[in-house]
Amino acid sequence: MSSALTDKVVISGIGQSAVGRRLGRDPLQLTADACLAAVADAGITLADIDGLTTYPGASAAGKGFSGAGVREIHDALGIRPRWVAGGVEYPGQLGAVVDAMLAVASGLADHVLCWRSIWEGTAQGTGRRRGYSTPRGVRPSGQLSWQLPYGASAANLAGLQIRARMQRYGLTRAQLAQIAIVERSHAKLNPNAIYTEPLDLDSYLGARMVSDPLCMYDCDIACDGATAFVISRAEHTAALDHPAIVVDALDCAHHDRFLWEGGADITRMSSRSSTLWERTDFGPDDVDHASLYDGFSVFVLCFLEDFGFCEVGESGAWVGDPSRFSLGGALPINTAGGQLSGGRLHGFGHLYESCVQIRGEGGERQVHGAALSAVGVGGANSGTTMMLLRRA
Repeated sequence: MSSALTDKVVISGIGQSAVGRRLGRDPLQLTADACLAAVADAGITLADIDGLTTYPGASAAGKGFSGAGVREIHDALGIRPRWVAGGVEYPGQLGAVVDAMLAVASGLADHVLCWRSIWEGTAQGTGRRRGYSTPRGVRPSGQLSWQLPYGASAANLAGLQIRARMQRYGLTRAQLAQIAIVERSHAKLNPNAIYTEPLDLDSYLGARMVSDPLCMYDCDIACDGATAFVISRAEHTAALDHPAIVVDALDCAHHDRFLWEGGADITRMSSRSSTLWERTDFGPDDVDHASLYDGFSVFVLCFLEDFGFCEVGESGAWVGDPSRFSLGGALPINTAGGQLSGGRLHGFGHLYESCVQIRGEGGERQVHGAALSAVGVGGANSGTTMMLLRRA
């Protein structure tokens, strides 16, 4: 099925910095490393870059949530763009990539550099991960005004989502555990993964609870790292020494309120009722590989249902058979270890891994014959982006 995106736009370059639990490196340098790698991979120079976009931008730099915004990369790399964008209120983290594609498709730019950098591991220092907070003397507003007085965090809301699925659909912790266990087995094949030690069911069931029934293995790993992409006009494909990636179909709809706990159905996310399959000739059975956002393990269940890989409420039983989504299975998922073991690169790592798989560059973790990859990024009702990737 032809569209403005598939006809006019490709992902021409991908790049990633060093990734580590606490690298102690300057976050701007990490960002620049990823950006320079993506530009080189695209076979162009910084002088060719005429667009810049990022999520979440410099306004969210506190606690390591952002390594560099548009202005910092603009100045550090000496880029003179014709078009820029960046911010938080996107349809999931990959909204910045979507903006880049739309800018290229509309002729506003020829090559857009898009990145996401994070240094939460170093910013947090030692000790346990901290929840939400506001500066002293500042009164929280909006959703946080209902959470901070009670010490509530995203983990508490994910715990409620898991409990609701247990009560409504019969989800078990043994089923949920398979997501963390499979991702850990995949991480062993990724030299950049944070945690690679074997994980089994007994270890999962005996792990420290974070927000019952959500345990520490259900939570993503705070880390330092940056990921970047170059989005180019389709004509640039002929100049590449590797396959260009096409977004065959895209869905960025938001089907609920932005308040996680205030939605119509706490067991689901804003990606439900996706129109993705109306925009492609492919169907769920054609997908060879999937990168599904796992800020918490329960999000994988939601994306499985919203992509149509199983019916609503059946995702627990679906992941209960780990051979189904392990390497060598019918639909390998999060083959770099996801965010539960590979590290929280906040969605951009998922798109990066899908590009690696479609390009056939996965090494030991390469999915044989990977021709179509599904990418779902975003959590709860904060907004989601769903994509189908294939070679140009």
